[in-house]
Amino acid sequence: MFLVGVVPLLWITYRTVTHQLGADPAQTIVLFLGEWALYFLFASLAVTPIRRLVRWRHVHFRWLQTHRRMLGLFCLFYVLLHITAYLVFILGLDFARFGQQLVERPYILVTMPAVVLLIALGVTSTQGMMRRLGKRWLTLHKSIYLVALLAWVHVFMQVRSSYVDAVLYGVIILLLLAPRVIWWWRKH
Repeated sequence: MFLVGVVPLLWITYRTVTHQLGADPAQTIVLFLGEWALYFLFASLAVTPIRRLVRWRHVHFRWLQTHRRMLGLFCLFYVLLHITAYLVFILGLDFARFGQQLVERPYILVTMPAVVLLIALGVTSTQGMMRRLGKRWLTLHKSIYLVALLAWVHVFMQVRSSYVDAVLYGVIILLLLAPRVIWWWRKH
């Protein structure tokens, strides 16, 4: 799973070194890393619905459930790389300009709570933190659903011409969250 998680980073590094990033390399890197953060978010959210809908009981399918945490951590990793690339390659580490960007580009401001939540989820993803937090751990980790919605809003607010990607990502998030709403509804 670790090797799968680093392949996108190796790919964008290769494309950078070989000068295959197009007319705006900084933008290409930032978008690529953001997209992969979304893909890992989708993958981590997909594990439970797939497991429950297919009713996996076989040992050879349990590896996905055990690696769900790593999928979530790779989501955090690519989010942090996405933000770092934006700060370094787009803003040149000009933090005053970053403050200005928060006002001018509300899609950045909207996602800041998602980033804070992802960091909290990453920090509390260990077995020790699960024991210490008890039932509160599960409550905290359900905030991933809010993270998914905020990530979609982030993408949607950036649309300039075609809504295809934003709608596709919205449908994927809807498909990943809808079963959970149904299960919650039936339980209560």
